[in-house]
Amino acid sequence: MTYFQAIVLAIIEGLTEFLPVSSTGHMIIGTALMGMEPSPFVKLFTIVIQMGTILSVLVLYYRRFFKSLDFYYKLVVAAIPASILGLAFNDFIDSLLESPLMVAVMLVIGGVILLFVDKWFNKPQLDNSDEITYKQAFIIGWYQCLALIPGTSRSASTIIGGMTQSLTRKAAAEFSFFLAIPMMLGASVVKLYKFLKEGHTFTGEEMNLLIIGNVIGFIVAIIAIKSFIEVLTKYGFKAFGWYRILLGLAIIGLILSGTSLQII
Repeated sequence: MTYFQAIVLAIIEGLTEFLPVSSTGHMIIGTALMGMEPSPFVKLFTIVIQMGTILSVLVLYYRRFFKSLDFYYKLVVAAIPASILGLAFNDFIDSLLESPLMVAVMLVIGGVILLFVDKWFNKPQLDNSDEITYKQAFIIGWYQCLALIPGTSRSASTIIGGMTQSLTRKAAAEFSFFLAIPMMLGASVVKLYKFLKEGHTFTGEEMNLLIIGNVIGFIVAIIAIKSFIEVLTKYGFKAFGWYRILLGLAIIGLILSGTSLQII
């Protein structure tokens, strides 16, 4: 991995992780265009740079993390379903990850759904994610399980889940950001553990790449989150829906043209 490739992947991660557009789909396009091979370090890099994006949420919403323990309990409750299913069906999920076509199809399907979400859930009652109940948090957690299907988008599934529970678009998006923290942190720790357990070590250059990736991911994610909340509040999901459809069709086009695509 070169420094240029690391910077590009970090920008992709920071831009797409919290948007309902599937960071996986964008990673496919990015790595394919740069001709990257899925080495153990590259696979680790794409997961561990999520730590930078996690930090962006902590910085932007730091006040929310000092209010009460109740906030953390709700995140734990919401994280339970996807954590259990993710561990139980880990091998099956990994097999799905080997299919760029699956990602492309889910991008298109998810995009079509986003075109109509604003009409389906147009009577929100809660404008503050702190006000959701444990039951609502648990239900949103089940929606997050949809993101175990590559290309679905964790952000899209949890935001829609929040809107089904009468949250406004903004409140649903913010709860989605918070819920990303335990899920992404867990994924990073597991990936790092497996990397080290398999006998891999870091070179000095690889450590530099990880540091650069996380710093850039952090900065870009802050910009992306602020912009996303503004766009979502004013205009809704339709633009993101069309974008997903076009991206999915682009991946399908690359596959039909014979371009080698790999999910890392």
